[in-house]
Amino acid sequence: MPNLATLLVNSAAVHGAHVAVRHDDITLTYEQLDQASARLATVLHDRGVRPGDMVTMTMPNVPLFPVVYYGILRAGGVVVPMNPLLKAREAAFVLRDSGARTALVHPMYADEVVEAATGSGAECLLTDPDAFHALLLAAEPMAGVVERADDATAVILYTSGTTGTPKGAELTHRNLLTNTATTAQTLLRLGPEDVLFGGLPLFHAFGQTCAMNTAVASGATLTLLPRFDPGRALEVMQRDRVTVFLGVPTMYSALLHAERPDGHGMPRLRLAVSGGAALPVEVLHGFERTFGATVLEGYGLSETSPVAAFNHPDRPRKAGSIGTPVRGVEMKLVGDDGCAVEPDEVGEIAVRGENVMKGYFNNPEADALALRHGWFHTGDLARVDEDGFYFIVDRKKDLIIRGGYNVYPREIEEVLYGHPAIAECAVVGVPDPLHGEEVAAVVVLRAGEEATAEEIRDYAEERVAAYKYPRIVTLATELPKGPTGKILKRELTVPLPLMTRDPLHP
Repeated sequence: MPNLATLLVNSAAVHGAHVAVRHDDITLTYEQLDQASARLATVLHDRGVRPGDMVTMTMPNVPLFPVVYYGILRAGGVVVPMNPLLKAREAAFVLRDSGARTALVHPMYADEVVEAATGSGAECLLTDPDAFHALLLAAEPMAGVVERADDATAVILYTSGTTGTPKGAELTHRNLLTNTATTAQTLLRLGPEDVLFGGLPLFHAFGQTCAMNTAVASGATLTLLPRFDPGRALEVMQRDRVTVFLGVPTMYSALLHAERPDGHGMPRLRLAVSGGAALPVEVLHGFERTFGATVLEGYGLSETSPVAAFNHPDRPRKAGSIGTPVRGVEMKLVGDDGCAVEPDEVGEIAVRGENVMKGYFNNPEADALALRHGWFHTGDLARVDEDGFYFIVDRKKDLIIRGGYNVYPREIEEVLYGHPAIAECAVVGVPDPLHGEEVAAVVVLRAGEEATAEEIRDYAEERVAAYKYPRIVTLATELPKGPTGKILKRELTVPLPLMTRDPLHP
């Protein structure tokens, strides 16, 4: 199986004059993208980058991102994308842990990465528009693509570190080529006529595989939005005639509540894809009514390249489900003992197949925990129905145990999203001296709507069992989110009232 960069080489040979990537008035055709990445491969080779060497890249969603990404791969290097928002200390960890000696950096984020590189000994190459462009023009395009083995590492994606020190998931050329082909051909069914929305961060697995790599593999166009704003997103989608929207649940909610830009009609999409977290069913149906597109939910992680399950377009869809395993992938539910759970029981999702990483970079302890008996253990809890459709219940670590009863936050969040005044919400467990943990909800109201914490609590109480509804409800102006827009529950602040125990609601 060839180098991942052959996706670009092959599409350039067939769709050379077609626009590959767009950012407002800036466009790159497939031929231009191919040539620029080939020139960068020569620049990197001349600077000592050899097959298997780690090269970090720190940049937002701009046309230069795929130039750098495929340029590193063409030279035989390993791409190590870094979140542009990392501070120097965090960037220094990635540089040290990966052993990268070369770091390509967008000027906007140079200060933190340059400081980080000073301590690690890595050489920084700034992608300053004028100087970098001149550097590329002075280099001869590298002939061909450096061959890499199927199991050679192509990309290392560092996890967010929510449970400790970030870990580098090693994805091979085979992992990414097969997952890209499956996503492009059988799930999104892309062609050159498609325009994909590029609002997901490309340094993240979802945006990288499902937006950039699938677009390039299909000869489609990727239109970029460096920072997600719902009003701006609607403008871009209408202007560029986007056919496929890819986003996380918070993006869907934001688009539903956004004002339509003056002079712009509502975009009409062919397909919408949601991942990264569970999409509330109310939001799913609202988006479909507004945009006239079917929303298909999928599931995956950085460690699975990322797509592991999907609501396939040629099969019945089940709202609220992540679908069934994709081509080349197996899934099962296991208990704490590693054995399969009984039918209708909740278990941890375990995955194996062509999409699963080869391991965490230089971290055998983490491998031993996650990769057991030939399966990758995801940490996500789910149930599976009689038709083989999986339904995420929650993250294993987010499970709330109140008075010995299991409370799954996602179930309570689904109920709260049915409240007409609620725009966003998150349910977490907080320490409680009587029950061990208490259920708490942090809620953001829709613009112009009013509701009290007591009203929201009563709304939930009427709809779930007595031990499940949130005794603590906090109104907030916004929820903390990560780079993809995923709600960061670990950063939620839940102010505990003086009395959390209501004698009428034990």
